[in-house]
Amino acid sequence: MAAMVADQVRAGTRRALAIWQVRWLPLLLVAVTAAAEQQVPLVLWSSDRDLWASSADIHEGHITSDMQLSTYLDPVLKLGPRNVLLFLQDKLSIEDFTAYGGVFGNKQDSTFSNLENALELAPSSLVLPAVDWYAVSTLTTYLQEKLGASPLHVDLATLQELKLNASLPALLLIRLPYTASSGLMAPREVLTGNDEVIGQVLSTLKSEDVPYTAALTAVRPSRVARDIAMVAGGLGRQLLQKQPVSAVIHPPVSYNDTAPRILFWAQNFSVAYKGHWEDLTPITFGVQDLNLTGSFWNDSIARLTLTYEQLFGTMVTFKFTLVNRFYPVSARYWFTMERLEIHSNGSVVYFNVSQITGPSIYSFHCQYVSSLKAEGSLLVPSTQPSLWQMSLQDFQIQAFNVTGEQFSYASDCAGFFSPGIWMGLLTSLFMLFIFTYGLHMILSLKTMDRFDYHKGPSITLTQIV
Repeated sequence: MAAMVADQVRAGTRRALAIWQVRWLPLLLVAVTAAAEQQVPLVLWSSDRDLWASSADIHEGHITSDMQLSTYLDPVLKLGPRNVLLFLQDKLSIEDFTAYGGVFGNKQDSTFSNLENALELAPSSLVLPAVDWYAVSTLTTYLQEKLGASPLHVDLATLQELKLNASLPALLLIRLPYTASSGLMAPREVLTGNDEVIGQVLSTLKSEDVPYTAALTAVRPSRVARDIAMVAGGLGRQLLQKQPVSAVIHPPVSYNDTAPRILFWAQNFSVAYKGHWEDLTPITFGVQDLNLTGSFWNDSIARLTLTYEQLFGTMVTFKFTLVNRFYPVSARYWFTMERLEIHSNGSVVYFNVSQITGPSIYSFHCQYVSSLKAEGSLLVPSTQPSLWQMSLQDFQIQAFNVTGEQFSYASDCAGFFSPGIWMGLLTSLFMLFIFTYGLHMILSLKTMDRFDYHKGPSITLTQIV
């Protein structure tokens, strides 16, 4: 956009203005979006001066890590205002500013007018176009440790009732939604509403004359490649193109005590008893009155209990038990799902699920977690044959270091060396062996250095090597 956000983004990418004016902009943006799926932008501004040097501009393609982000934030938290605002949006990407902002100087069409105005008037500001997703996921905890103040979730009503003190640290967390839609107007309207919230919050602080440092970022990146193509006039032939039907996304099951503790999700959750299959997906995900009685959580062990009153004509309970242990070799905590239990009619069936493991700061994801051989058999029943079968498609679970209702970065069960990779490696090694052997044979050839001359004495060779 022509205002401060787009200006600083272009400055952070070595001010490559020519890129924004070429006709093949949509292709570039699609490629950038595909390459930046795990990065989100971070916009910082403050009421104090000289908090960020001009050398803090980031070159094109640079991804800011958690260590680099701390170097930008540490001086601000030590020398800057003690009141910190964190505007946390559900989804946001740098392409959102291009798609919904006034890129070519048309401020009337800009969705981020209040944000632009705040950056223009702020004595200090910094835009990081691509920040590592893990660094942003731990930003709230980092700010809490540095400020020594717990995050306070506020809205406009509660903010007006607060009395902020310039000498006392305060961490205010304002959540902003983002609604993905197949149309163009729905995201624009939501982003406009979020920008109005930012403007009202900043107006409140300005009226109270409270110094502050503000940050705008997101929990995860949005994917607006298709919307960018629409804004740019269309990418390719779209007259008769039919939009793909997206899969139904169910909200995850969340166990809460004082905060969200355990998250569980699957695209399809099916169970079989004596060969009869039941789909539990519609009665598990998105259900307000799901029975989670028996679930509990602490720092070392967590259990998610799902109870169904009428399943196969009786009450059936599923228990997912996960433990969190510290391993000195890796110097970090790892979680493991110790077992999966199915309780019904006074009997218990155990499944070994020790392959579900990963660092405790991550979630676990697998395309199939099933007791069926055709789907990998990650669930191994303790007794064979078992009357119970289970299949979880696109399974994901997290029981430790949960922040809000969103999963952390996923540790996937898929191995790095797939059958295709092994076939390629073995074929390449075999061809390399043939090439090496042939080259060795060629280099081993030796020719005669003397030849027989018919007018002179004959040459006697005893051995030719």
